[in-house]
Order: sequence, then structure tokens, then C-alpha cells
Amino acid sequence: MTTTSPPLVVVMGVSGSGKTTVGAALAQRLRVPFADADDFHPPENVTKMAAGVPLTDEDRAPWLRTIAAWLDEHTAGGGVVSCSALRRPYRDVLREHATHAFFLHLHGDRDVIAARVEGRPGHFMPSALVDSQFATLEPLEPDETGAVLDVSAPVDELVEQSLHTLAPKDGTLR
Repeated sequence: MTTTSPPLVVVMGVSGSGKTTVGAALAQRLRVPFADADDFHPPENVTKMAAGVPLTDEDRAPWLRTIAAWLDEHTAGGGVVSCSALRRPYRDVLREHATHAFFLHLHGDRDVIAARVEGRPGHFMPSALVDSQFATLEPLEPDETGAVLDVSAPVDELVEQSLHTLAPKDGTLR
């Protein structure tokens, strides 16, 4: 059996897709650190989103670089970060320092996602921004290392699917 380093995973998707819940559970199962990209937003971004104003690429740039630095710090030991990573250029920024990052895209129906966002007490992202998230979303391209998972599955099943996806043919984790 070949030993490989623990995986470096970005759990991506629109707000309300379950990135934090699935990412934290996956990190626990993999026994690697977990980070929620929401915690890396500067106060200006949080204020803007809380007011229902979508972020621009300029707003996102420093935030993405900070997440990329976190990924870089965890390359050798593995880690899981939840990050919307909605567009290919955003994922490219993350891959600049984490070339082996695996993207798990949690995808779901717009109405399901909107209901989830509406039901989250105390979160800065209002349901009014769900449509802008879907409008911004660029699915993973064939040359991007990753997988798409349907958010309608229970969290435990999503974690199991993730572990199965991350396991190479020889049974060892990436």
C-alpha cells in the first residue's frame, strides 16, 4: 500500500450549499485542520454582503489570497477549507499556492439553497444574494481536479461520497 500525503480540499459552492457543515465533517474524518473562508473576509466585505451588495472581483482578491496562503501552509499535512470559489479565476488564485487542491462542488437547486439561506439565523449573507451567487457560479471545468456532489443528500452521505472521491484506485487517500 502506497502512503500519500493527506488531501488538500476546497469545499466549494454557493452560499447555503453546506460548505461549512460538510467541510468541517470531512476534515474531522480526514483528521486534518478545517478553515471556513467566511472567517477570512475583511470587515468591509462582511458589511457589504450584509447590506445585500454582491462582492466585486476587487473585493474578493485579498480574501482569496488569504485563503490561498492558508492552503499553502497546509499543503504538506492536508486540510479542508470551505470557500465559495464560484469562478474559475478564483479557483486559479487558490491553485497558485495549492496546485494539488481538490475541489468538491456542493451543487443544488436554487430554491433549496434559497430556503437554506433564509433559515440561517445570524449569518451575514442575506437570501437576496442567492441569485447573484448562482449568476456568478462557473462549474468546474474538465481540466480542474474535483467532483460535484448533490446537496440533497444528508451530510454523512456527502462526507462518505467525498471520502470515496478522494480515495485513489489503490485505496489510499490522496
